[in-house]
Amino acid sequence: MADDLIGYETLMQDALRSVVRAALQEAASPRGLPGKHHFYITFRTHAPGVIIPEHLRTRYTDEMTIVLEHQFWDLEVFSDRFRVILKFSGQPQPITIPLSAITRFFDPSVKFGLQFEHAHNDEARMASGDDSAVGASASRESPPPAASDNAVVSLDAFRKK
Repeated sequence: MADDLIGYETLMQDALRSVVRAALQEAASPRGLPGKHHFYITFRTHAPGVIIPEHLRTRYTDEMTIVLEHQFWDLEVFSDRFRVILKFSGQPQPITIPLSAITRFFDPSVKFGLQFEHAHNDEARMASGDDSAVGASASRESPPPAASDNAVVSLDAFRKK
């Protein structure tokens, strides 16, 4: 297989993360989340730039899932991260999550999900010469699985017919 000098993997990851950013921007708008939309966001707790209370980092040593539905405050969305206040054990806590730390995004109201591969998995795969699969996948049927299913995403499957 030829070397990918364009970096399609990175372009795909960035494009799909922009979907997450746009959805978060909708939630951050003055009208808030429209209809029954709400988000389950899973992220790597020790990824660079993640700011969460230390007791949460200790409790969730690898990944943590947050829900943005009814009780979240001061959601701010930036080009590379978002910041929100959530209650943990009844106490409001600000958290900051870089988009690059997100491993799964799911909106159960419309059964839409994205799963992202860890950056270190991408590097390991590329080092081994296996560049046959993309590192992100999309689903409209059910939440993304916990394990990574490397598959090429066909956008035709998601277009309205």
